Amino acid sequence: MDKVFDFLKAADVYYLATVENDQPRVRPFGTVNIFEGRLYIQTGRSKPVAKQLAANPKAEICAFKDGAWLRVAGRLLEDDRVEARKAMLDAYPHLRAMYDENDGNTQVLYFENARATFSAFGKADETLEF
Repeated sequence: MDKVFDFLKAADVYYLATVENDQPRVRPFGTVNIFEGRLYIQTGRSKPVAKQLAANPKAEICAFKDGAWLRVAGRLLEDDRVEARKAMLDAYPHLRAMYDENDGNTQVLYFENARATFSAFGKADETLEF
């Protein structure tokens, strides 16, 4: 999981895909954190992405950096503990201008049953599960 985290941090931006009814939805994200041995992302509970993940937690993220790309597929599940929200915001202090761990809007989600695939042209894929 550390290798996945390191790639996502280095890429700075990744794209999160969800489903709304039968329509795929993709948007850029930038938050990633490891907390208590799980890979987390963060969003606002009021955003459409939060509603999409509540209805269908299956998601995939994709990032590209230096000619290589990473895809992580799995279920994104909410961790509603203040400690998890605080850990994310402590890792991204600039988000505190918009979010607070006690605001009722900050949402952190972690990957369950994740499958990460590292790819690059001319190289064999590497797959990790966590």
